[in-house]
Amino acid sequence: MRKQFLLLFLFSICIELCAQHPADNPTILFYNVENLFDTQNDSLTLDDEFLPDGERHWTRNRFQQKVNHLSKVILSCSGFNPPAIIGLCEVENRYVLEQLTQETPLKKLGYRIIHKDSPDERGIDVALLFRPEIVKPLYFSYHPVTDGNGGIESTREILQAGFAFPKDDTVHVFVNHWPSRYSGQAKTAPKRMRAAQALLSAIMELREKSPKAKLIVMGDFNDGPESASLLELTKQKAANSDSAVSISLANLSRNWQQGTLKYRQSWFVFDQILVSQELMEPNGWFVHAQSATIVNLPFLLIPDSKYQGMKLNRTYNGFRYQGGFSDHLPVLLKLSYQ
Repeated sequence: MRKQFLLLFLFSICIELCAQHPADNPTILFYNVENLFDTQNDSLTLDDEFLPDGERHWTRNRFQQKVNHLSKVILSCSGFNPPAIIGLCEVENRYVLEQLTQETPLKKLGYRIIHKDSPDERGIDVALLFRPEIVKPLYFSYHPVTDGNGGIESTREILQAGFAFPKDDTVHVFVNHWPSRYSGQAKTAPKRMRAAQALLSAIMELREKSPKAKLIVMGDFNDGPESASLLELTKQKAANSDSAVSISLANLSRNWQQGTLKYRQSWFVFDQILVSQELMEPNGWFVHAQSATIVNLPFLLIPDSKYQGMKLNRTYNGFRYQGGFSDHLPVLLKLSYQ
């Protein structure tokens, strides 16, 4: 009798999950996918190391394994309901996104692509995928980062897109991949501050048109929540601005205990999700302080024999091919409706 009751219970749960409409509990994912390059040479970018005869010996088989791995993460990150929107960084071009969405198990979900080539020297970009049966794109635009001299920085632009959600609600999404710390944290900090200012300018422009707009800001910021560049985003309004329009972003990643990437023995929270205060009010689609989490799937980590604990199951360890997933953990935002 006990066994029959358990089977009946499990069966009822399965029916409920299968009957659940994908728009009931939409999620939004951000993922730094670690150098998703194709195997073809682009003469306009520094992609030579990711060629079959390059330093990393990047082959078609390795590329195909990579996109299959990424599809596994996307399909596993939020239970039975894969994300409605996915922000990605470190993708080389539209072709690799087409391969990810069309030549893996993701094909059945019908993801659509928003992408534009950036001025980054290595040719890596930010992009968005979305499920058109859940959200409808209203617009998108890209915002460059200046170099401090009036020119354009050779880095990733900031992607802004508006989506119509079910039940007549609109959410605006900003995808970021700020300049790295490769040349040193202090030396590169001004670049990330300029990226923060470019983001704030884009938000201010949107706020002037729609003061109560619901905003989601996500990305790999290459700075932690307590860095000056991220704290700039949580001020009431942009620095050096006479506008009375409020920014007031809340960083939902601020109290995370584990990081999203590891360097030697230390973990860092570089991948973060911030939202506007309007999105934290239960009026339509909303989130609360615990709605954003790190996607900590077991297969994304492996034992760290050198520094103890666990480390990322990444595609490369230096120039040695490991065949893993990424050198970052994804982050996920779950939305609720009231």
